[in-house]
Amino acid sequence: MKIGMFTSGYQRNPLEHCFQDAKEYGYDYIELWGGRPHAYPYDLKAGDINEVRRLIDQYEMPVYGYTPEHNAYPFNYMIGSEAQREDAVAYLKTAIDMAKEMGSDFVLTSPANGGYLATYGELWTRLEKTIRELGDYAAKKEIHLVVEALTPYESNFFTRANDLVELFRRVDNPYVVGMCDVVPPFVQHESIMAYFDKLGSKMHHMHIIDGEQGTDSHIIPGEGSMPMKEMLYELKRVNYHGTATLELVTGYINEPRMYAKRAVDNVRSLMAEAGWQE
Repeated sequence: MKIGMFTSGYQRNPLEHCFQDAKEYGYDYIELWGGRPHAYPYDLKAGDINEVRRLIDQYEMPVYGYTPEHNAYPFNYMIGSEAQREDAVAYLKTAIDMAKEMGSDFVLTSPANGGYLATYGELWTRLEKTIRELGDYAAKKEIHLVVEALTPYESNFFTRANDLVELFRRVDNPYVVGMCDVVPPFVQHESIMAYFDKLGSKMHHMHIIDGEQGTDSHIIPGEGSMPMKEMLYELKRVNYHGTATLELVTGYINEPRMYAKRAVDNVRSLMAEAGWQE
């Protein structure tokens, strides 16, 4: 299993710190957060992509995934007018272009809150239209579009493995795939490992992090309430050898370098206890 660094928590540090630390601390890849000041899609298109490629080459650290910020202001394709939805889609198409230029495998998207007055029918119609359009574009670029279910604190309808199953029933595209961030199933008393059974070959990626009931906080692995060692054992048992990003977000923004090291050290140690040999 390949362990990745998520860069959102480094947004008050120079981007180079991410690549330097990922290399030094023993991460396998970077999942690049796309928001200012670092890797905003339109800034990359305007020329910042050259700096990212320089860092990839200098530190021999691939950007395997690109996760542009789009769950709130100013981009959220699940809420607002059709013009606002189209604006968000254009933004994410630019993100797909930039992911291709970085040599990434995927762009990650997560359907956020669709507003309090929207019905499930309206939300599904909007989501299906959006993912179909983005998926067709991703296929042309040969980039995977990874769709993530969120916690109920973040989304009012796309929160469970079954939502991914339904999306794949509606949108049949080999480049549209799914993932499991372990916090949403944990806080909803849903099975993490059921994602593997339900998604099958569509299970493309993971966010591994610890959590606590009653909150969507992303906690350093081994320091929350999840049975982390046992979960890693189960991942070994199902022979998961894909990618797993340690998704530290802004909860550790004061000292991202210290906590990024602690996170990967904890996970490597827990993996060894769970019998991983790599």
